[in-house]
Amino acid sequence: MFGADKGRSVQDYIDEMPVWADGTPVGSTPMTGMQWRIWWLAAFGKFFEGMVVFTTAVALPLISAEFGLGATEHGVIGAASLAGILVGALLLGGLSDTFGRKFMFVVEMILFMIFLVLLSVSPTYFWLAVFLFGVGVALGCDYPTAHLIISESIPSANRGRLVLAAFGFQALGALAGTAVGYAVLVNDPTVSAWRLMYAAVILPAAIVTVGRFFITESAPWLFAQGRTMEAAHETARLLSREPAYPHQVELATPAAGAGASGHGAGASGWRELFTRRNRRATILASVPWFMQDLSTYGIGLFTPTILAAAFGHGGPVTHDVTDIVASQVLAAEGAALIDTLLIAGIFAAVLLADRVGRIPLQIIGFIGCAAGLLLAAMSHYYPDPGRTLLIFAGFMLFNFMTNVGPNAQTYLIAGEVFPTRVRGKGAGLAAATGKIGAVLTAFLFPILLADIGTTALLIGLALTSFAGAAITWAFRVETMGADLERLHQRAADDSLDTIAGAAREPA
Repeated sequence: MFGADKGRSVQDYIDEMPVWADGTPVGSTPMTGMQWRIWWLAAFGKFFEGMVVFTTAVALPLISAEFGLGATEHGVIGAASLAGILVGALLLGGLSDTFGRKFMFVVEMILFMIFLVLLSVSPTYFWLAVFLFGVGVALGCDYPTAHLIISESIPSANRGRLVLAAFGFQALGALAGTAVGYAVLVNDPTVSAWRLMYAAVILPAAIVTVGRFFITESAPWLFAQGRTMEAAHETARLLSREPAYPHQVELATPAAGAGASGHGAGASGWRELFTRRNRRATILASVPWFMQDLSTYGIGLFTPTILAAAFGHGGPVTHDVTDIVASQVLAAEGAALIDTLLIAGIFAAVLLADRVGRIPLQIIGFIGCAAGLLLAAMSHYYPDPGRTLLIFAGFMLFNFMTNVGPNAQTYLIAGEVFPTRVRGKGAGLAAATGKIGAVLTAFLFPILLADIGTTALLIGLALTSFAGAAITWAFRVETMGADLERLHQRAADDSLDTIAGAAREPA
């Protein structure tokens, strides 16, 4: 990637550590104001995703009552935003490789705002599904873009914990979505209260949209495009601090033939993800994510429904407003308790990702998810209060282990195992593959609940978690602490098998 000309890489400047007067390194690279601004704006994108998706979990029975939905329509509403995330991650996320990380970072929030406003005033079931899909498209674009704009702007040694800390805002959003749903139901116990749940997101989303206009473009992306002077300028802006350092940014000239994505190497595009060099990365990033989303979104979306049934409110469908609201308030309280384990799990992932590694955490997490699902499935064979205790224990273990492991690590891995020039496409494809699992689960979950019952469904999801652990082990690539620019250059003339070892070498 780098020629013999004078200068260093973007990541060299970002990773540089200060030293004391006697030459002793300080031991960590201080973050600049711009780096923290980027991090916070990306983190709130994940917050909104968790908030909207999990608000839907509380709002679904009210929506069903207002529009008179059956099981199929119920599944469509649950799957609409997830289908949008699939499309957005695949089609819009990949555009960050062409138009830049910042451009798509702004565009996605504008789209989110537009569809959120429309969603809160949806006149019919059809338009509700359309607007939920549109919200999902915007959130799907955020999957690869937010990860890349953080990971390409921060020190390598902190990449795992900072990317996952931002991703953890999804769990905070999930808890906030449940809390907003509860607060709205308590203060406005009407069928149309679901509209206020979505409208509550509009103002904070507007603030984040404005903030995204005032960040730097990804310097590694600019460099990969062959725009070296612009990359140097954006690196200087990114690292602006008092006292000023570095005083001058002078990047290495790309080696002949290293080409930018818009020249030479750019001819590869989507097909490059399936070449011998990147096939292993594509499988590792995509298939476990699919397995993980099968269970995570099914459990997340329908936790209130399952809890309502467990508490004795799962009898015949009723359109009585008082019964619906009472059932959902009780279920929302239980879901909020369970969702706190999502936050505990992501906190553990932040602490461990740059110490234990991505692969071990993902494997252990998958196995823990399976254990939690099996525990909840066992509740069928016990009377209350044991039945309720097992459901809560199983779901809480599941939520903790999914965020320690696959829910966090699949996101992290997908943004690290691909070369810069196709990183947006690779991460977008992985996220889209995961959302295929989420859409299938969201659409089929209410149907399967009615046809085969909770116990069989939970056992089936446990088996997919075991499969996710096995696939992660078979195609493992550890990127903990690696300089991604140099890592992928060293593997440029070989298959990604080389990266597993290269990632453990000093940069």
